[in-house]
Amino acid sequence: MPSGDVNFNDSAVNHQTFLLVGIPGMREYNSWMAFPLFVLYALTLLGNLVILFVIKTEQSLHEPMYIFLSILACSDLGLSVATMPTMLGVYWFDSREISFNACITQMFFIHFFQWTESGILVAMAFDRFIAIRDPLRYSLLLPNTVIIKLGIAILSRGFCLIFPVPFLIKRLPFCRSNVLSHSYCLHQNIMNLACADTTVNVLYGLIIVVSTLGLDIVIILVSYILILQTVLSIASQTERLKALNTCVSHVCAILIFYVPMIGVSVVHRFGRHLSLIVYMLMANIYIAVPPVLNPIVYSVKTKQIRERICKMFQ
Repeated sequence: MPSGDVNFNDSAVNHQTFLLVGIPGMREYNSWMAFPLFVLYALTLLGNLVILFVIKTEQSLHEPMYIFLSILACSDLGLSVATMPTMLGVYWFDSREISFNACITQMFFIHFFQWTESGILVAMAFDRFIAIRDPLRYSLLLPNTVIIKLGIAILSRGFCLIFPVPFLIKRLPFCRSNVLSHSYCLHQNIMNLACADTTVNVLYGLIIVVSTLGLDIVIILVSYILILQTVLSIASQTERLKALNTCVSHVCAILIFYVPMIGVSVVHRFGRHLSLIVYMLMANIYIAVPPVLNPIVYSVKTKQIRERICKMFQ
């Protein structure tokens, strides 16, 4: 039988499934990665659920800053629930196969929650600016109705941006290898396996990155420039430090979210000489670490949340 027929038949068989990857070239060591991932997953669920419970039950925390934090916790939970089951399946049970539709669904929710989180960080930067620039009218300028509208706008933006992506993937034929590079599904990873022109996918992905990630980072930078200008105009050094201290948790959340994302992009673009294990570690850090660190940072750095958690466990 000609080789072309073999490839065609293989593509017909594999078209509806993809294979996820654990530790490249060392499948026998996958179980070593499973336990740390399980611990991270458990801590993510516990930490974010505790944050949500504390904010809901503590009346004094029903302020814009903490409402945004609760939305951030929901986004982190959604990202973990969307990715960790398949990751643990790969590393713990060597369950590598995922159906085409399940892969596309996972891809949709991963990107949706990521762009939602980016929007939340922008809203939190705006919130910190208002709180420091005009603290006496803080509650008046950001009432619950405005917070709800901002939350709906953030979710709508994430949904509208990612909604076309599954259809852009579904139109592509797949006749190459069906082995993905990670233990979860991403748009770029699936797209690279297609045996057709992916220019539309590439352009749309570029448009999303520039119009959301790029714009969000610029807005956050401008917000903090204005915050610094406001803080420097305060006469009392104690008040300056107090104002800046309210931003520490948010700055940590920004670094926790954007640094792994940029790191993965840099590694994929310029790190072709690096070991595949580096790709695997960066991909796992990119997905698993931010959702577990956010509740830890806010629990440690926010006095009201820290005290309420201590009372709850006592």
